[in-house]
Amino acid sequence: MARQSISLTEQNDLWLRNHVENVGDYANKSELVNDLIRRARRAEVINSKLAKSEQSGFSTQSADEMLAEFKSSTK
Repeated sequence: MARQSISLTEQNDLWLRNHVENVGDYANKSELVNDLIRRARRAEVINSKLAKSEQSGFSTQSADEMLAEFKSSTK
């Protein structure tokens, strides 16, 4: 695994530290940062597919309209 050194703002470091200590889903900040990056990468793929679908003309709804419809149907 590649080793990196990064600089964080105090607020971001505090958030990471608190999340690791209080939520307990991660053993350390590195695990949490890796998970955040994985989630961001996944979101990029999903957004790219949504944009491609929207441009294909298959749907006349925008991504925002689809999201609003989804949110209203899950209430």
